[in-house]
Amino acid sequence: MAKYNFEVSIEAQTQGEAEVKLSSASILMQKLKARELAKLADVVKNDPMKTAIAKKALGL
Repeated sequence: MAKYNFEVSIEAQTQGEAEVKLSSASILMQKLKARELAKLADVVKNDPMKTAIAKKALGL
């Protein structure tokens, strides 16, 4: 599979938080297909009830 490099900006309170966000996003990108990621992003962006349920299930 081809690899692509991008320069990104991450909003965070600290550099450590930004590193955690980037690492987490990287894992999601490796484990999920593009279509699955797009659906996940759509749910987080447009469905606060499902997002709240997911956060509760994760203990957040």
